Amino acid sequence: MKTIKTNKTMKTIKTIKTMKTMKTTNLFLALTFMFVSLQVTAQDSGRLVSENIQIKFFSTTPAEDIEANNYSSTSTLNTSNGSVAFSVPMQGFEFDKRLMQRHFNQERFLHTSEYPTARLVGKITNLDEIDFSSNGTYDASIEGELTIRGVTNKINEKGTVTVNGNQVTAKSVFDVTLADYGIEFSSGRPASNIAGTVEVTVNAIYNQQ
Repeated sequence: MKTIKTNKTMKTIKTIKTMKTMKTTNLFLALTFMFVSLQVTAQDSGRLVSENIQIKFFSTTPAEDIEANNYSSTSTLNTSNGSVAFSVPMQGFEFDKRLMQRHFNQERFLHTSEYPTARLVGKITNLDEIDFSSNGTYDASIEGELTIRGVTNKINEKGTVTVNGNQVTAKSVFDVTLADYGIEFSSGRPASNIAGTVEVTVNAIYNQQ
């Protein structure tokens, strides 16, 4: 009888120790998860998101001026490391003339059914000259890659960053040479009506959380 009681007691003690070990392990895992989450949050604390963006391109030739605007893009800006990214749905460009909008989306021009999105991925290279905690307008230098119609080219452009309270506005005006992205017209109306180089204006408003 004593042996039976001793065995039961040992089993009980072993069970209690196992439960304590499991609780300690679970507590350790929970604390580790919280620590990692805090680290990720801290690393990502400078990330701003914008859906309030206007992208305009302007083409001018002796034949005519062409302008289109896109208000459906999205962008992220990281104030901690200067990384910036834009995603531009190409079918979101709006023209005054419906015929021009149809031509824009066709295969011989932007071929938006095959290449629906343009992307810009880059970095502000003079981040140390921009104080996101102080109101003002700062010059910004941006290096990265621009992808249009499936073709990617390196870019090096200038812009401005304006800080006003919890709002950050980024603006840049630069030229895009269509031939660099496989868009060329050797004859017909497109050759005379569409400039070989178009002006692109980007205006994005980010709100700090």
